[in-house]
Amino acid sequence: MKKMSHRTRVLTGAVAVAALGAGTFGAMSANASTPAAAPAAAVKADASDRNLRQSTHLTVAAAAEAAQAALDAAKKENQRISVAVVDRDGNTLVTLRGDGAGPQSPESAVKKAYTAVSWNAPTSELVKRLEQAPNLKDIPGTLFLAGGSPARVKGAPVAGIGVAGAPSGDLDEKFAAAGVAALGR
Repeated sequence: MKKMSHRTRVLTGAVAVAALGAGTFGAMSANASTPAAAPAAAVKADASDRNLRQSTHLTVAAAAEAAQAALDAAKKENQRISVAVVDRDGNTLVTLRGDGAGPQSPESAVKKAYTAVSWNAPTSELVKRLEQAPNLKDIPGTLFLAGGSPARVKGAPVAGIGVAGAPSGDLDEKFAAAGVAALGR
């Protein structure tokens, strides 16, 4: 057998490594593009698992519609507000800052929406609860001022709509309720 030079051995090794890497990459790419089907037994077991619960989540399109309805209701009354819609888990889906709304209003709207969905109650009602439990206001991300309303399906909250910027919490909550009503159409 003929002895290979050092350079030939290095080149041969590099070609072998490249070929092996390309084959592995191709196999991985093929697997990533065509997901493997789940075993039927596993799917059936999960579907009957009493430890799993199905939940309802608001779409971004519906959240945008609700936010726009709240903004339009405020505009009809010449109010400059911001509105936020959060999902059941308190994650912000949509935030709209109306023309001329104050710089603090977007953040306040998000916090009111989060508070409303967290307790499944309008924030004006939650303000009253502070008398019995004043430490509620210390929970991060919450704001106990009127202007937040939960959106419900079969009594369970699926979203929260918060409005901030009007001269009173009653007006903020009225506009938030207009957003909730838009979801029911």
